[in-house]
Amino acid sequence: MSSPTGAVAAQYLSFALGNEVFAMDIRTVREIIQHGSITPVPLMPDFVRGIINLRGAVVPVIDLNARFNRPAARIGKKSCIIIFDASRQGERAELGLLVDAVSEVVEIPAEQIEPVPDFGTSVRREFIRGIGKLHGRFVVLLEPDQAFDIEEMAQLCEAPRPLLAA
Repeated sequence: MSSPTGAVAAQYLSFALGNEVFAMDIRTVREIIQHGSITPVPLMPDFVRGIINLRGAVVPVIDLNARFNRPAARIGKKSCIIIFDASRQGERAELGLLVDAVSEVVEIPAEQIEPVPDFGTSVRREFIRGIGKLHGRFVVLLEPDQAFDIEEMAQLCEAPRPLLAA
């Protein structure tokens, strides 16, 4: 059974950014870790918060607020990092997403998922898979392969930065 967006009933990990609720397909999520020490990396775009050591692997951490052109996340007691699989040239790579708080795993039936509206969202349309309706509220369902396209983010990292006047 599929909805107008082509989505099927699935489980999603829901999380908060400010007062908004977002979710991503649970099948792409590896784990959720508490916010800890993030090592900044020079000359990265604002949305790249830095890197973490995850059991010997270097994992870049994306500040989801900054990725969505909002002020950088403020670290709080509930801040955490969602480790998920991103795709790059057909290969999978681990990325971390810094979010304000993780809520719960929810199942959203396909008939409760609406297409992305033409207006009214603070996130680029191609970043959104659909809008889920859950218990009388809206949940923005992210399209991770678009929102966290490693190639696009790498190009932004390589873009020339303006020099500060001396």
